[in-house]
Amino acid sequence: MSSSVALYDALTSAPDDRARARVIAEAFERLEERYPHLPDLATQGHVRESELRLQKEIEQVRAGLRETELRLKKDIEQVRAELKADIEQVRAELKADIEQIRADLQTTELRLLKEIEQVRGEITRTKLDLLKWIVPLMLAQVAAIAALVKLL
Repeated sequence: MSSSVALYDALTSAPDDRARARVIAEAFERLEERYPHLPDLATQGHVRESELRLQKEIEQVRAGLRETELRLKKDIEQVRAELKADIEQVRAELKADIEQIRADLQTTELRLLKEIEQVRGEITRTKLDLLKWIVPLMLAQVAAIAALVKLL
């Protein structure tokens, strides 16, 4: 006999309300023993509610990702602009430094050329001074040797 018919028979044959309540409690107990996971089963309503909640959370995450992506793009563009400005500033500073070094180099080159010319002039004067002394000494030496030769 099926359990629902047996329950019906037990309820109709119970002498009072107390006995009927005991029969109902025993029926629930047997039902829980037979299907222990029944209270934990999700209904279609629960599943649909969870699905809607998850879809809402997914949309919130997507919106957050879009906001983050836009913010990151903005930050990247800002960093690029700052880098470009920094690069241009460094280039300008380098150009100024190069021009300063070129000017210093030209000044140094001119100073060195002037000093070289002064040294050349001094060498030329020294040669002339030496020639002024050596030529007369050589002539005097030749005359002294000629005088010695005559004496002999």
